[in-house]
Amino acid sequence: MSTTPRTTHGSPTRTCVGCRRTDSWSALLRVVAETDDTGAIRLTPDPRHRLPGRGAWLHPTGDCLDQALRRRAFGRALRTSTAPDPAAVTAYVEELATRPLAAPPEK
Repeated sequence: MSTTPRTTHGSPTRTCVGCRRTDSWSALLRVVAETDDTGAIRLTPDPRHRLPGRGAWLHPTGDCLDQALRRRAFGRALRTSTAPDPAAVTAYVEELATRPLAAPPEK
């Protein structure tokens, strides 16, 4: 028996570190902490949910990202000893915001 909370459709739910609302894991962006060659910790977006390590979940919106950064939620969720660099996640969320929506299929 699993103790993971589930939605009514049976898919696992996760909590956004920004707004603290739960949502399906497929609607959230997984973020992991990676250490580079200099020892600095940076946040890395994991849209395919495949990177190794502990993950934090975030709605891929600017509002949720701003709230998470303001509250320093990534450091707590990922259990890092220093504040991670959010540049890659910020660029990824901004790129999603400027990406045009897919055109509806022609009939």
